Amino acid sequence: AVYDTIVRMAQPFSMRAILVDGQGNFGSVDGDSPAAMRYTEVRMTRIAHEMLSDLDKETVDFVANYDESDHEPSVLPARVPNLLANGSSGIAVGMATNIPPHNLAEVIDACIAYIENPDIDIAGLMAYVPGPDFPTSGIINGAQGIIDAYQTGRGKIYVRARTHVEESDSSETKRRIIVTELPYQVNKAKLQEKIAALVKERRIEGITAMRDESDKDGMRVVIELSRGQLPEVVVNNLYRHTQMQTVFGINMVALVDNQPRLLNLRQIIEAFIRHRREVVTRRTLYDLKKARERIHILEGLAIALANIDAIIALIRNAKTPAEAKKGLLEQVWLPGVVSDLLERTDLTLSRPADLAPELGLTKTGYRLSPIQAQAILDLRLHRLTGLEQDKVVGEYEEILIKIEDLLDILGNPDRLMGVIRDELLALRGQFADKRRTEIIDDHRGLDPEDLIRAEDVIVTLSHTGYVKYQFPDTYRAQKRGGKGKAATTMKEEDFVDQLFVANTHDTILCFSNRGRVYWKKVFELPLASRTARGTPIVNLLPLEEGERINALLPIHDFTQPGFVVMVTSRGTIKKCTLRDFSRPRSSGIIAIDLREDDNLVAAAVTDGEQDLMLASSEGKITRFREKAVRATGRGSMGVRGMRLPTGERIISLLIVNPKSLPLRATTARIDDQQAIDPTEEDNQGALPCATALVLTATENGYGKCTPVEEYTVKGRGGQGVIAIQTSTRNGVMVGALLVDENDEVMLITNGGKLIRTRTNEISVVGRNAQGVRLIRLAKNEKLVGLDRIVEGENAEEGDSEKTDEAQTGNEEGNNEEFPIEIA
Repeated sequence: AVYDTIVRMAQPFSMRAILVDGQGNFGSVDGDSPAAMRYTEVRMTRIAHEMLSDLDKETVDFVANYDESDHEPSVLPARVPNLLANGSSGIAVGMATNIPPHNLAEVIDACIAYIENPDIDIAGLMAYVPGPDFPTSGIINGAQGIIDAYQTGRGKIYVRARTHVEESDSSETKRRIIVTELPYQVNKAKLQEKIAALVKERRIEGITAMRDESDKDGMRVVIELSRGQLPEVVVNNLYRHTQMQTVFGINMVALVDNQPRLLNLRQIIEAFIRHRREVVTRRTLYDLKKARERIHILEGLAIALANIDAIIALIRNAKTPAEAKKGLLEQVWLPGVVSDLLERTDLTLSRPADLAPELGLTKTGYRLSPIQAQAILDLRLHRLTGLEQDKVVGEYEEILIKIEDLLDILGNPDRLMGVIRDELLALRGQFADKRRTEIIDDHRGLDPEDLIRAEDVIVTLSHTGYVKYQFPDTYRAQKRGGKGKAATTMKEEDFVDQLFVANTHDTILCFSNRGRVYWKKVFELPLASRTARGTPIVNLLPLEEGERINALLPIHDFTQPGFVVMVTSRGTIKKCTLRDFSRPRSSGIIAIDLREDDNLVAAAVTDGEQDLMLASSEGKITRFREKAVRATGRGSMGVRGMRLPTGERIISLLIVNPKSLPLRATTARIDDQQAIDPTEEDNQGALPCATALVLTATENGYGKCTPVEEYTVKGRGGQGVIAIQTSTRNGVMVGALLVDENDEVMLITNGGKLIRTRTNEISVVGRNAQGVRLIRLAKNEKLVGLDRIVEGENAEEGDSEKTDEAQTGNEEGNNEEFPIEIA
């Protein structure tokens, strides 16, 4: 155990201020074992000597050792605040301590600040000691844990490895992560093994190789990344899953007056200064005692020199040294120069405390003490010269000055603290070095999105509520006229309702029919293959019974200008700014306050300059400027968007950008190489198509396309204009869409039947026309809805599928483990 302690004190990666200078193998940061004690040599470092300084001056108490064969100091008279400088860690019965190491110069500065201002608070001390300073450097992530520890004695700090990114020598698109510093007490070799295991288990992606290039100049672990991999994402994953980020729990328990106490920073510094005050006081008393003993002997030597002939005769005539000593003690001697010396100072300054009153300078002369008599007997003959007398007098005067100085230290508390301060400054000048550990004030937590690469993906939501995302490279580019590739595999009664491209870090606003909005990050959606259905969205959101999602709105930045427009079935419309939805809540929030018989129909993101079109079951559509709807807070109910007769409801919200309406590539609808014949019943009123189209459909299976320009802009809150006749033949309107001539739509019946049709097969007619048959319905069967089918949903057939299967096979074949090299 003793050798293990010595080894640790010689390890530069364990001790901030090394106390043992070792020669030989003392272990490494890789966890290598030190050599046996017979192969190593040690000696104390200079700073270790400061831990034992003045030990021989009765500065501390000594106690018996474990077997009472010897005595040892109960505490070291340390000049160095070692408890903070090197820290401490240990476990005892019912208690434990874990104090981190600190920068010696900073701790000394804090001690000096305390000496100069004993009322300084912890915040003032932290101006000098901002936090721990580990021997292995690293980065402390967040200062709050330091503040907690310094104020209460307990806290936890996050320590990160230091990394930087270099360009790979083999490719400009490949980069490597270089690790140059590790958290305190992290084993470098085990860290590399952990990284290798995580890569092989596919828990960390993007690492192709790893090697250790550390040498005598410092640490250097190289982590090679695959092409195009973002180093920030890999580093964040390493922080999350490995010891490249560790938590150091601070528990500053120490023995104060032999009692364990939990100390804050000020209490530790106060205890050290109190200890130093006691040590310096006891040292000064010791020095004063020795100075008085010495000046007492010098007085005796001066008496001998003043009475040299008589003393020599006495010694020569004595038969034994004891007889000579007795003669010296019994006789009263002429004081000589001693009287002059003592007249210039206070007798109490130089007189030893234990000297008998009858000894020393008296009215009749000077009487020697036994110590002085022995010193005279031990005197060599060459010191009896006249020059030697001058030396005795000179030394006597010097010691008198020293005694006065020592007494001043003992009698003046400010002078005593000044001595402690000067000694600390001397230590600082001799042993101070620069801070190694960087402290980041604001804690940089690892949000889940920090572990996900920011890239564009395709999000799909099916009509029955299955959601997923997939990567764009799932859809390879095809030549013009290709048959496309299915976005997902669906059951016969399901189809893709929404498909959009979003970034993995984007937030999706999920609006339900109950008027609530939920937040979901794109990367939190299930990642599924092209042929997978995905996951029911009800499994991802805390939806209530009967609640369903009506709209998904991807948002990249809530601080950008923009609005969210919501429409209810009772004709209410509401507009909020994007910022109103910038604070997610896990349980969702109310986006619009609904009446009991109302529900949210649709929601959309706008820029504030668009036109809004509301379609009702009565077969009418109203169009008005978005500016007519004032933005309100989330707590409002909204305003009237469309006036509805009793029993009617809003079925659709259409967003029209008047500045960028899509144009048709042709001026007449062509079907099977034949122009539309206006004489046909179903094509009466057919119009040339040069703008975006509004597709309307009724419950009896009839519908039509009408140019959007036929719906002129009116004021908000009107009844609207006829979009399609709701005659007995047609029935009520069940849906309206803004479409393009190249779009496809899906028609849904109450019997679960789905019909897919192209919009270029539907006649473009005026608003007052009844429309054409879109779907043939069975008896008592009704059309209940229609949705636009987004691009990329057509099934791919023939060679395209075979090629895709071949590519899929190749992708799976490349799914091998990354080689990890640990040099």
